Amino acid sequence: MVIEIDELTRRRTSEIFKTLKSPVKIYLFTTTMHCLHCNEVEEIVDIISSLSPLISVEKCTCNADHPQARKFRIDKHPAIVIHGEREFNIRYFGLPVGYEFGVVIDSIVAASTGIVKLPSRIIDLVKSINTPIHIQVFVTPTCPYCPSIAKTAHSFAVLNQNITADVIEVTEFPELSKRYGIYAVPKTVINDTVEFEGAVSTDAFLRHVMRAIDLSRRVG
Repeated sequence: MVIEIDELTRRRTSEIFKTLKSPVKIYLFTTTMHCLHCNEVEEIVDIISSLSPLISVEKCTCNADHPQARKFRIDKHPAIVIHGEREFNIRYFGLPVGYEFGVVIDSIVAASTGIVKLPSRIIDLVKSINTPIHIQVFVTPTCPYCPSIAKTAHSFAVLNQNITADVIEVTEFPELSKRYGIYAVPKTVINDTVEFEGAVSTDAFLRHVMRAIDLSRRVG
């Protein structure tokens, strides 16, 4: 598959990137083993980085045993990790096309500026979380409801480094679809204990996170 990003999208993305404040580094993890869209994701990342001098890319063609992959806990490919001046746990697995292209663009801006589009009370509550949280949002490129949930998850990760937010293009990882019983998207799984479907409000999303925290404390 040859990736093409039309001129209008390039111009609009370049305009968005004019709001970047600090450098952003994109870590791209691919593999020489079976990988459905590693080459295409590399093309997309190269195009994105060409649209702003503040964006750099570090590439690793490696398996899960590679030191860099272990450091970032990369267990599937292709994987995109987005860092600003701080090492945020913002991750995208799969090919970010269709509606999901905007998720990656918005996450780059958030990583650069540290600014997220959430109510101040939500921001304060997310910042107060002191328990490790792993959010997995399963999406498809054609789902118009997926980006809002994906962006919320990445925003939470920007606010709090205890939170790891993975957005996963589910059709590329059928084993995960089977494991989590994914029949509709978006589907969100938190700490493997709390699950919900659909594009819920940020308040509802945070309630699910807090429920996962409560469950982990009971087990602990």
